[in-house]
Amino acid sequence: MDLKQIHDLIKVVNKSNIGEISIEDKDGKVTIKQKEERVTVSSVPAPTYAAAPAVGAPAVAASAAPTAPASAPAADNLLTIKSPMIGTFYRRAAPDKPLMAEEGTEVAPGKVVCIIEAMKLFNEIESEIKGTIVKILVEDASPVEYDQPLFLVQPA
Repeated sequence: MDLKQIHDLIKVVNKSNIGEISIEDKDGKVTIKQKEERVTVSSVPAPTYAAAPAVGAPAVAASAAPTAPASAPAADNLLTIKSPMIGTFYRRAAPDKPLMAEEGTEVAPGKVVCIIEAMKLFNEIESEIKGTIVKILVEDASPVEYDQPLFLVQPA
């Protein structure tokens, strides 16, 4: 299934009352779930070799990363925006587009702060908190892990 077909399915799920849809073909399986007006896409590739260990792919979320207090003692009042998945972190939607978030940028729930590419899907990561970004913890176009802190935010 190609990226355009997946995007079309997401649009159909968003416009309907469908809670979840799963499609499986020879290349893998795609599951799209609708939760709290947001769509989550989970994709698991079909195993290629019988000897290869079965590894589940991480959930690919279009929703915002969960936030938690920063662990640094000097930053008790700062919150973090963490990566909801493994992938490649991008600060721009495209090379010719402006940065989505910089230090000093005001964020609010629903504002896109970065993009994480996972399994050739570009996922917009939205803020779940209101405040000001005080530090960007990841370099552009670098790999990130699940639950890795991306931004430090001073809550408003």
